[in-house]
Amino acid sequence: MKTITKSLFLALVAAVVPVALAQHQTFTANPDASQVGFALAGTGHHVNGTFHVQSASVDFDRTAMNISGSVIVAAGSGNSDEPSRDKKMNTDVLDVAHFADVSFAPKSYQGTIATSGDSTIQVTGVFTLHGTPHDLTVPMQIHIDGTSLTAKTHFKVPYVQWGLKDPSIFVLKVAKEVDIDLTLVGSLSPSN
Repeated sequence: MKTITKSLFLALVAAVVPVALAQHQTFTANPDASQVGFALAGTGHHVNGTFHVQSASVDFDRTAMNISGSVIVAAGSGNSDEPSRDKKMNTDVLDVAHFADVSFAPKSYQGTIATSGDSTIQVTGVFTLHGTPHDLTVPMQIHIDGTSLTAKTHFKVPYVQWGLKDPSIFVLKVAKEVDIDLTLVGSLSPSN
């Protein structure tokens, strides 16, 4: 009887441990496959461009709904296909000489992350721009296929309200918020 009980216990542990490990994972983005897109409306023109994702690593636990890590973007990598405008953005608005990174550190999430397929969650964290932290909640669409994960979000950054310089001049006015589209593509691995 003890042998049967012990065998059942070991079989139960063997069945539960992989499931528990699958709940606690680390997502590591591939910077070359990931991107930050931005759009800034203005009078008579609309500016679109991209920034480079330097790194992104996010640890999450589906059972406890814990999330942590960071997404780091190179502030000086902004590219709108207009070198003089990008130079002005880097020096006058973002001040990349003093603030080289823009980052987001997730702290919590609401919703359910499926083990495969599509999920939509709300991620709350700290968005640091120009050296100043701001609380931010963003919707996140996640697609998991085996060990591959793609995460996408769209949100607005009220950069003028957050203390950055308004680049508007004379009749060329631009919006006080910039639209951000973040796409992270990478892989999943069990967390330690």
